[in-house]
Amino acid sequence: MKELTKRQKEVLSFIAAHINKHSYPPTIRDIAEHFKFSVKGAYDHVAALKRKNFLKQDGNRSRTMALTETKEEEDNKLLAKIPIVGTVAAGVPILSEENWEGTLTLHRSSLKKNRVYFAVRVRGDSMQGAGIMDGDMAVIEKQNAAVNGEIVVAVVDEAVTLKRFYKENSRIKLQAENPDYKPIYCQDVRILGRLAQIIRQY
Repeated sequence: MKELTKRQKEVLSFIAAHINKHSYPPTIRDIAEHFKFSVKGAYDHVAALKRKNFLKQDGNRSRTMALTETKEEEDNKLLAKIPIVGTVAAGVPILSEENWEGTLTLHRSSLKKNRVYFAVRVRGDSMQGAGIMDGDMAVIEKQNAAVNGEIVVAVVDEAVTLKRFYKENSRIKLQAENPDYKPIYCQDVRILGRLAQIIRQY
């Protein structure tokens, strides 16, 4: 994208502010009157902004002027930043640090629309039978309920763990995917979310 002159920046800012305020763009005459330009002068500035790819327009039809998106804005529509909120045990439950440790960037096509996600680092090998290894990043879809058989992040006695969820007659079973670990049985479980995907770095 070519650099704009000072006046072109002012015209672009005026167009953007007009769109934000009225939900439609100004006419060439509106621009001319605002800046005390001739109509031709306003037209030339708009033509320069289109040529430099800061504006787009449907032919020369009135009220079809629109700002073009920057590469960053386009990327932001396609990419989602998922907060990393600590470590989860795939073994004996350990306390999870509830502060962000950064973000994980994922393409939105891999996520459901209108859902909230967070990510946790996996520690331990109790879920290796499900293909979840120590050091993996688990992307969790936030929800407070689960269906039998789903892999969930659950809070048990103020500790956070990643296990397969089963609701039995009078208790909850959190099942490991490794025969070396016994199931966790409890009455009071708080579900934080269910596993959406695993990210692994090699």
